[in-house]
Amino acid sequence: MNDGPLDQLYPFLSGRHKDPVQERQALTHSIREKVADSVAVKQRFFETNAEALIDTARTLADAYANGGRLFTMGNGGSSCDASHLAVEFQHPVTAGRPALPAMNLCHDTAMTSAVGNDVGFDQIFARQIEAHGRPGDVLAGFSTSGNSENLMSAFCKARELGLATVGFAGGNGGQMLDSGVLDHCLVVPTDSIHRVQESHVLCYHVLWDLAHTLLADRRGSAGMKDAQTGSAS
Repeated sequence: MNDGPLDQLYPFLSGRHKDPVQERQALTHSIREKVADSVAVKQRFFETNAEALIDTARTLADAYANGGRLFTMGNGGSSCDASHLAVEFQHPVTAGRPALPAMNLCHDTAMTSAVGNDVGFDQIFARQIEAHGRPGDVLAGFSTSGNSENLMSAFCKARELGLATVGFAGGNGGQMLDSGVLDHCLVVPTDSIHRVQESHVLCYHVLWDLAHTLLADRRGSAGMKDAQTGSAS
């Protein structure tokens, strides 16, 4: 009888007798392969998207410099990324960097369940953007496929209201890339959901750092300008 695909990939997990040494060697090899794949995916993404990341960071810095706020959203595991991104800006871990307003649209279960029950799950984020969003804010959404309907509804509402939009996607970018609705769409080109999410974490950590760097540069430039103006008077 032919082995199944899982037996071929992980022979130490099949019903056959397991040799402890071979099992450990196979598991170690599996770890190394996954780590190497994760590193390779990240390297390809950042080599291709460096300029896009800078442009996205400028959008975030512009919003915050002008009194705007960040809203985040996602489903399932991506909702955890939405929460993580929001808390990074609200509670910066690097000394000297200011707390900035950011709201995760996934956190209010009463609101999301009310809208999902009364109107439809595809509107759970759009309704919140309708209530809270204003021109100059930023809406960021995470979808490993790029095809989440509730994210697309919210992005369309955000565009209508004058918010900037940032998408984190995987695969071929799906609707998030094809729709043309988003100002920035950062796509990790792999079908592995794990590799996409791992890359998203590094991506928004880099964006957080870049946005704060740009804001600090602006504050420094403004201080120098004020000092020059004062000395000239």
